[in-house]
Amino acid sequence: MYVWPCAVVLAQYLWFHRRSLPGKAVLEIGAGVSLPGILAAKCGAEVTLSDSSELPHCLEICRQSCQMNNLPQVHVIGLTWGHVSCSLLTLPPQDIILASDVFFEPQDFEDILTTVYFLMQKNPKVQLWSTYQVRSADWSLEALLYKWDMKCVHIPLESFDADKEDIAESALPGRHTVEMLVISFAKDSL
Repeated sequence: MYVWPCAVVLAQYLWFHRRSLPGKAVLEIGAGVSLPGILAAKCGAEVTLSDSSELPHCLEICRQSCQMNNLPQVHVIGLTWGHVSCSLLTLPPQDIILASDVFFEPQDFEDILTTVYFLMQKNPKVQLWSTYQVRSADWSLEALLYKWDMKCVHIPLESFDADKEDIAESALPGRHTVEMLVISFAKDSL
């Protein structure tokens, strides 16, 4: 398990918006070592960390991250993208969904957005805050966002001081290839 550059950039975005986090319901999907979710919890958000229910080792890493950061109140659940599970059905409405580098394999894009869409049905005002590393100019979310009636706003890294060459004492490889997105329903009044 590794803290990827996208997690550091998303954590920077959370830190920049830390005053808006207390009391917010925040879900991190594909959490892994959970840096963004842990930071959100430290800033006062009510956090649930999730990773694939098919990868119990990843869920254990989430639990260890909570334990190491003295965050016993953070919930850890198994959520497999694209699957309707008891964990997904019983999850309360969320205010923010965090996703760091989950848009990695194009075959997963629709499953991720299917899960996000389900969560948006519970709270149409929820936003997906996502960072990803551009790996191919041929990969695009645009058609899927249109299909699922979502919109996307690109957030320039310099707008939240994440355009530095050195963040968290590690050089970000290809720093210009890390992108920050905020995804929401296309129609705000659903």
